[in-house]
Amino acid sequence: MSEFPIDENAPQILIVEDEPKLGQLLIDYLRAASYAPVLVNHGDLVVSYVRQTPPDLILLDLMLPGTDGLTICKEIRRFSDVPIIMVTAKIEEIDRLLGLEIGADDYICKPYSPREVVARVKTILRRCQPKAFHSDTDNGPSLKIDESRFQASWNNKALDLTPAEFRLLKTLAHEPGKVFSREQLLNHLYDDYRVVTDRTIDSHIKNLRRKLEALDEEQPFIRAVYGVGYRWEAYPCQFL
Repeated sequence: MSEFPIDENAPQILIVEDEPKLGQLLIDYLRAASYAPVLVNHGDLVVSYVRQTPPDLILLDLMLPGTDGLTICKEIRRFSDVPIIMVTAKIEEIDRLLGLEIGADDYICKPYSPREVVARVKTILRRCQPKAFHSDTDNGPSLKIDESRFQASWNNKALDLTPAEFRLLKTLAHEPGKVFSREQLLNHLYDDYRVVTDRTIDSHIKNLRRKLEALDEEQPFIRAVYGVGYRWEAYPCQFL
């Protein structure tokens, strides 16, 4: 689209989508957001394209003619760590889990808002390619965790956390982008292996979010992944 000129250094987004209208819609929105989108509409063409012209991020549809999205994702992960966002109309939990386990960084369910797709692309690129998206004046990690003192801060502002909240924050922030199930988080929560319910995690996450957002309302910190668990969104982090 001529009204959205693309910088030659703009991040290239590979769209793998066989529905022409959806593909063009994503192209238009990504161009408007100053990205350089490229469309591939057949699964058999994706791996060779990525090898020859490595993109900065891939929007990968699950159901494609030829090779399906999960197989493509698995193949790409054998030679590249390019960020991959799975796009699917299948809402079964197993598909979501499988997509993440084979190396996808995120997923989006159809029908979706193109604006949400652009927002996810922006978030993933910031998390996976921090050097390209942080200015030279960046003074380092915004989140600092001092494990020996049981202290944490955001932008040098101290967080007043309970021991359980601190352990949750430490677990999530140690692996940004990784989705932790409630059971996994419970295993990190208490030292005495007390019996608690999954909803205990939800309560602690709610309180932790509230304390974080009180220091920065615009930063997304913890995202709930429907049917799976939680993940840390804010990059970068420093452990002291």
